[in-house]
Amino acid sequence: MPGRLPFLFLSIRAEDAAADDEYRSVLRFARLTPDRVRRIRLTHQRLGDIDLADWSGVILGGGPYNVSDPQESKTDTQRWTEEDLLALIGRVVEADHPFLGCCYGIGTLGTVVGATVDRTYGEPVGGLSVRLTDDGRADPLMVDLPEEFDAYGGHKEAITELPPHAVPLATSPACPVQAFRVGENVYATQFHPELDLDGLCTRIDVYAEYGYFPPEAAEQLKAAARLRDAQHAPSILRRFAERYG
Repeated sequence: MPGRLPFLFLSIRAEDAAADDEYRSVLRFARLTPDRVRRIRLTHQRLGDIDLADWSGVILGGGPYNVSDPQESKTDTQRWTEEDLLALIGRVVEADHPFLGCCYGIGTLGTVVGATVDRTYGEPVGGLSVRLTDDGRADPLMVDLPEEFDAYGGHKEAITELPPHAVPLATSPACPVQAFRVGENVYATQFHPELDLDGLCTRIDVYAEYGYFPPEAAEQLKAAARLRDAQHAPSILRRFAERYG
């Protein structure tokens, strides 16, 4: 349909192989063409002035940054990226503008809304079982999902406690907040709705030296991931694009 506003996709992946695979996955699972999505790689450029009225919605990808890391351990790039993102997400929440943060969105959106974000509930790289809450089963982005489904993830930080005004949408045995919503249109997931098996294997290769797992365990992690059926989680991206595009 001519005249529809594009989506803004924000990437924090410096590594081309992982960044490009993530971008292609977002396009594929959201069923969007490249002309409907503008990508900004925040590891390569500052965010700049963003007028939310120019965008159907904002999608934030995952990556190796952790909001809860000590400031002195962060690179200059991470510090300015988080400064830009937290300011933007603050405006997103205030305007209740469509937003979907994948993995890193938990830390950034969680920080903005006053959640406790720390390393209590980190999860290893690979497959996990996610269960919807009652609110999750009723949520427009989750209606295509079974009550319990497999997804792929892997993270060092997570939310330990949500503020009262945030709505928990999904949980897992090892991580109490797998997805939540603020207002009507602002979402974050801890698992990766943009990730399929091939994408997970790409990230295992790219991030083998980033401390998520012992490098020698890479092939074992890939083999374990092949036992999971993560077909349902990507419908969240499709629903997001359909609802707001």
